[in-house]
Amino acid sequence: MLSAFTNSFKIPELRNKIFFTLSMLFVARIGANIPLPGVDPTPLQDFFADQTASGSAGVLGLYNMFTGGALLKGAVFALGIMPYISASIIFQLMTAVVPSLARLAREGDVGRQKITQYTRLATIVICLVQGVLLIIGLKNPGGLFSGFDTGTYGSIILSDSAWFVMSSVIILTTGTIILMWLGEQITEKGIGQGVSLLIMVGIIADLPNAIFTLYRMVFAPIGTTRIEVPQLAVMVVLLLVVTAGLVAVIQAMRKIPVQYAKRVVGRKVYGGQSSFLPLKVNYSGVMPVIFASAILMFPQQILSYLSASFGSLSFLGTISSWFIRGTFPYYFIFGFLILIFSYFWVSVMFKPIQISDDLKKNGGYIPGVRPGEPTAKFLDFVMTRLTFAGAVFLTLIAVFPDVLLFSYNVPFQISNFFGGTGMLITVGVILQVLQQVETYLLQRHYDGFLKKGRIRGRNPAKKSRPQLTAATADDMGNLRPLMLVLGLIFLIGIVSWVLRTWVI
Repeated sequence: MLSAFTNSFKIPELRNKIFFTLSMLFVARIGANIPLPGVDPTPLQDFFADQTASGSAGVLGLYNMFTGGALLKGAVFALGIMPYISASIIFQLMTAVVPSLARLAREGDVGRQKITQYTRLATIVICLVQGVLLIIGLKNPGGLFSGFDTGTYGSIILSDSAWFVMSSVIILTTGTIILMWLGEQITEKGIGQGVSLLIMVGIIADLPNAIFTLYRMVFAPIGTTRIEVPQLAVMVVLLLVVTAGLVAVIQAMRKIPVQYAKRVVGRKVYGGQSSFLPLKVNYSGVMPVIFASAILMFPQQILSYLSASFGSLSFLGTISSWFIRGTFPYYFIFGFLILIFSYFWVSVMFKPIQISDDLKKNGGYIPGVRPGEPTAKFLDFVMTRLTFAGAVFLTLIAVFPDVLLFSYNVPFQISNFFGGTGMLITVGVILQVLQQVETYLLQRHYDGFLKKGRIRGRNPAKKSRPQLTAATADDMGNLRPLMLVLGLIFLIGIVSWVLRTWVI
């Protein structure tokens, strides 16, 4: 595996993609640490620390995870990439319902570009609405975050002027647009899916704090809340088991055997070989969990605010309690949404009729199943059962950290890495990136990350090496100014952190 990482930097095109992706992610982390003018994040950070210690981080911890800590820092990227994901959800749902959008989706690249433009415009609208609600909520944090007392923690917003609200909403909207652009650039010119990588980096950004929290609990004084060595060993084994289970299910597939009939074209005979059709158990990946988390992020706060503001709507307070983490209704709704989005994603992306027609045109058939419509029904039946199994697994993994949090009092920062939305996204995105890198390695006759993916029967001494073409050299030259600027910013940040931590 180490040789595979080394070989990744021997291919100029792949090296440039890796450096470009890391550069864009670095820019995203810079924006997550630039404070919004007129906002003091210290009261919110103190409140989150108290909530985390009591095991009731709730929606604040979930939203802060998706923004990569930008919310607690009052950063310009405080809205994160979730408005863009929400807009994508809306248009994916509308594509399946609205005939005009369905026709656009079938028009190829032109139609997809128009839908992408509509998604971007919807993202701006959602950002404006969420930005206003966030600023108003931070002015009165007790209504947005249950238990927040301004007298105890202090005021978050330092100005009450209308210009402050307007400028803050514009800055927050601009931050999300920048993140959206960074994600698209990573997808186009880098490695992996840009939006997923941005979310993953935000989740991993909290890993050092989780390790430090675990270290303090292991070496805590006797008589305080601490983790003993046997408990630590069980947690390590449990982490490995959960991670291995995630990898196994994400990579698991059912192979449908396909037989191709022999065809004579001129003097050549085609077909006659056996193959298989891979159907993934978790076909939709982490998208159902992201969609469900995005939908459940704000209903509890909105319903609680309406119930407190309008006496005639007091029944909304009861409904809002259904969306509190740690309660059975929340997990029932969460699991139901994961199931719905899993089937929705499969219905949009998996086309059994098209697959059946393609097999029929190429002379292929599934043994024991007639070609045409019976093949499509068989594939749809198999995919329905696989999707149910994948949705159940996603729900169990998503709920597992809350079991550790509420039943065994494992701190939120630590339990978050034992499954859940964050772990699903992290493992899924890393596997996706490794698969793309391995594709480049195998195409250039290098060994990949897996032994079974190696190309056999060649002479290592005559291994072909990629040549540095003029186009590749130009791409490397275009990246040098970006690398220099980001490297300088990185050095300044390291020096500032050292001075602040150890000198001042």
